[in-house]
Amino acid sequence: MSLMGALNSAISSLYAQSQALSNVSSNLANSQTTAYKASSTSFTSLVAGTTSSSSGGVVASTRSSVSEQGLLVSSSSSTHLAIEGSGFFVVSSEVSGGQTYYTRNGEFEIDANGYLTNGGYYLLGWATDASGNPVAGTSEASLVPIDVDSVKSSVGATSNVTMQANLPADAAVGDSFDTTIEVYDSLGTTNTITVTWTKTDANTWEMSFADPTLAGGTAASGTVTSTPVTITFNSDGTLAVTDPSPAELTIAGWTTGAADSAIALNLGTLGAANGLTQYASGSTDPYIAIQSITQDGLAYGALTGVEIGADGSVTAFFDNGEQRVIYKIPVATFPNANGLTEMSNGIYARSSYSGNSTLHLAGTGGVGTINGGYLEASTTDTSTEFSRMLTAQQAYSAASQILSASNEMFQSLMQAVR
Repeated sequence: MSLMGALNSAISSLYAQSQALSNVSSNLANSQTTAYKASSTSFTSLVAGTTSSSSGGVVASTRSSVSEQGLLVSSSSSTHLAIEGSGFFVVSSEVSGGQTYYTRNGEFEIDANGYLTNGGYYLLGWATDASGNPVAGTSEASLVPIDVDSVKSSVGATSNVTMQANLPADAAVGDSFDTTIEVYDSLGTTNTITVTWTKTDANTWEMSFADPTLAGGTAASGTVTSTPVTITFNSDGTLAVTDPSPAELTIAGWTTGAADSAIALNLGTLGAANGLTQYASGSTDPYIAIQSITQDGLAYGALTGVEIGADGSVTAFFDNGEQRVIYKIPVATFPNANGLTEMSNGIYARSSYSGNSTLHLAGTGGVGTINGGYLEASTTDTSTEFSRMLTAQQAYSAASQILSASNEMFQSLMQAVR
């Protein structure tokens, strides 16, 4: 190797170690950045010249570790997400028609328009039907920005009422007792119905219904069209039979304009004590003991929050007690994730080195699960980076000494020829 070759080697070393220090600096600067993937420096020897007079050198290149898993850290926000395993969230730069990108940074928040966003990028998902299944398939073309404000509560007419109660066996024939139930019409309006229980014979009761009224009102809001229900008990206090069987409550002429109602009355299993029973109250003033009355109707509700499940299901919660899956968040994988093009804000773009993305439901096909309420930490190891920094500094200093020595040797040569 000639003196000029030594200079070239030293210069290449200075450049390579500068690049290594730059990578160390970037990693340390992002040691607290969500889902940041630390990069490392790869060094390759370089030989220039002929076999008889060749000079050595070094070339440095940055090696990405995009596929490396970071630790999951708990977050106070239910819309913060972390992928445990392989894959990326799919985001868009625009609400409609924007470029598709990928990220592991799950610091998503609901913006003023109801979209889940992070740094100006919109989280994409598949809209789902009432059963939680994607309505337009699971292709990239069917992805849409997740908009929680666009999802409204559903309403439902009461179609089933389930009762658990004890009718007093020690009541006298002709004794009557009143209780109430709440039902919803098809428009989600709450109505109150008074139920009158009359003992008509030993072990026999009649269940009749007053016309419904709006909650807090007294005027009828509909007309009961079904006949009273006759209830007979066995000698052991269990339910024997109802007439009609099954028992039903029908209502027509809702003043709200709702559709007529047909409500099945679940009064318990015949021969069992899981619904209506007839046991002595043990009181000088017999009474009906209501254990529970449930119904399946729903009033209109306001959105109270969302949660994301391990399979990417976005579940909306409403103040009427309703909850349902409104979107599915996919996980994208690549043949070579380390070949993705890195951008700002933890965003990656496809490249010819990464290959095309494949979309999966979270937790299927070997891809990672989605953890709501967690964030992925940076993969930077500060102790490792400090070690690399010292190594780069020492190598850089050594290369600079070679430059100084070569310079002195050149000076000696120049003086010799003068």
